[in-house]
Amino acid sequence: MTRLYGVIGDPVHHSLSPLMHQAAYEACGLTAYYVPLHVKPDKLKEAIAGLRAMQFHGANVTIPHKEAVIPLLDAIDTEAEKIGAVNTIINEDGILTGYNTDGTGYLRSLLSIRPHVLDEEILLLGAGGAARAAAITLTNRGASVTIANRTVEKAEKLAAECGAAFMSLQEAEERQKEYPVIINSTSIGMYPDIDQRPLRLEADLDGCLVSDMIYNPWETKLLHEAEQAGAQTLNGFGMFIQQGADAFERWTGDDAPVQAMERAVREQLLKRG
Repeated sequence: MTRLYGVIGDPVHHSLSPLMHQAAYEACGLTAYYVPLHVKPDKLKEAIAGLRAMQFHGANVTIPHKEAVIPLLDAIDTEAEKIGAVNTIINEDGILTGYNTDGTGYLRSLLSIRPHVLDEEILLLGAGGAARAAAITLTNRGASVTIANRTVEKAEKLAAECGAAFMSLQEAEERQKEYPVIINSTSIGMYPDIDQRPLRLEADLDGCLVSDMIYNPWETKLLHEAEQAGAQTLNGFGMFIQQGADAFERWTGDDAPVQAMERAVREQLLKRG
């Protein structure tokens, strides 16, 4: 039986998800197709109804619909509800359930290179949507997280919601040596502002992990400085692959062919330069 999947967004033409998921279906020998679905905000309700009408088995949801889609679904996973955003929909006999694989995907990428990361003190920079998904996912699994943000009130609010600590970015800069894991969830350093970084790093970070959710550029200024300081580094590429892998597994019940997915996306990124 042919299965249909897609990604709903505005814009959506730039998305690498169709390439990644199609590579996964082919690697697993599945008869399935994944298509980009360009949906304007005022047409989101009709688009969700269309998923049912056309019997899509599932869909991803990207900017700007991750929050707006929630009231249009029949059910929502408890973690996605706490995060307040849905990026994955499963259709089971016309019942649409929303999930969030951004946080779980990021955690999977962390665990792949830092198996004991949940037992370490984590400093999370930012208090936006990406930070929220990461903070809630990490704290739900017992991690000790401190949130630092330019606007301290936002850090305090998110910290209160997920049982984390909070501080200012200036304090985070001063106390960074207390944290063996530092995560940047902000867009600071993303292309085209590649000369920016969210905080200055210490000169010696041997044994630490510095992670940036950005993967364009591949090595942000933050990660470059972290590597120079002797830290282990991780960009956002693994997060993108693993959130897709998590969605794939929820849709199909099969283990995701992560290497095939990674290879397809990496080749396309190299073509784009």
